[in-house]
Amino acid sequence: QVQLVESGGGLVQAGGSLRVSCAASRSIFSTNAKLGWYRQAPGKQRELVATITIGGTTNYADSVKGRFTISRDNAKNTVDLQMNSLKPEDTAVYCCNAKLWRTILYDYWGQGTQVTVSS
Repeated sequence: QVQLVESGGGLVQAGGSLRVSCAASRSIFSTNAKLGWYRQAPGKQRELVATITIGGTTNYADSVKGRFTISRDNAKNTVDLQMNSLKPEDTAVYCCNAKLWRTILYDYWGQGTQVTVSS
């Protein structure tokens, strides 16, 4: 059974930093699943924030490039998102995601953690 559990959200002032973490079950971390963070703000569609492959290749949304850093710890089965220079428009529920391609796509989601950036 695959589980993704986020932690570390909260309230921060604009310009500040937060780090959110996702603890993933070993059953997904030991595969070549692409891990990532997505976010959804009120009234908006969910959008990709960043992804990282098992080989460490990263991809970022243009809106967070240079400010956010995604990383993974294969020993701890965690994938973290370090968010710096936060802006009010970064306010959203941040969700951890794992995409595993086999014959079909297996798409797993965590419950999300709230990040609120005050101006």
